[in-house]
Amino acid sequence: MTTWREQSARLVVGLLRLTHDIDLAQDLAHDAMVAALEQWPVAGVPDNPGAWLMAVAKRRAIDHFRRAERHDRAETRMAHELRTGEQERAHTADPAAQLDTVDDDTLRLMLLTCHPALTTESQVALTLRLVGGLTSREIARAFLVPEDTIVRRISRAKATVARLARAAVDDESPFDVPGPAERQQRLPAIMNIVYLIFTEGYTATTGDRWMRPELCDEAIRLGRLVLTV
Repeated sequence: MTTWREQSARLVVGLLRLTHDIDLAQDLAHDAMVAALEQWPVAGVPDNPGAWLMAVAKRRAIDHFRRAERHDRAETRMAHELRTGEQERAHTADPAAQLDTVDDDTLRLMLLTCHPALTTESQVALTLRLVGGLTSREIARAFLVPEDTIVRRISRAKATVARLARAAVDDESPFDVPGPAERQQRLPAIMNIVYLIFTEGYTATTGDRWMRPELCDEAIRLGRLVLTV
């Protein structure tokens, strides 16, 4: 579970850029973790678990696109990256612009899912699901709304993000974290998310524990990262 918490955001971010489908990115990331649970006890944990998980996920993605006989460009791009061993794609060729990067993958994912095309409620709900790992019930409690409302809200938000990612491909532009000015516009939603993750950790909605210290720790880590944006 520790490895999953550390690597899940990086996997989802990387796979979202390649597949332009949040649901598919999540499925591929989970498939890679299942493969790790099956193979690592026998073969041992690799020196670079994150790179191993990403390589497995990319292979599964290529298989998916081959079976579907579509997205030829995505398949070619992923196959090339897998052969050359690239773990992350360059964001820009401008050295000055490269200084303005977001290195933490969890923060990158939060900036992507807090896109202004989504309502604030949808931004927060989707990010709590992807980043915080909160269930629909837990998110509904935070919003004081029925669980079905949150399920529909997250589903619509995923569809919107997928549409934005596909549009970026059509425009031959990267679907990645925004520039400094746009980041500032997304900070209020991100700060709400950090607060709600900490709240769920401090007063757990489900389970047999009153508190979930791992969520409190993650919220504190994210809060410190937000100061760097």
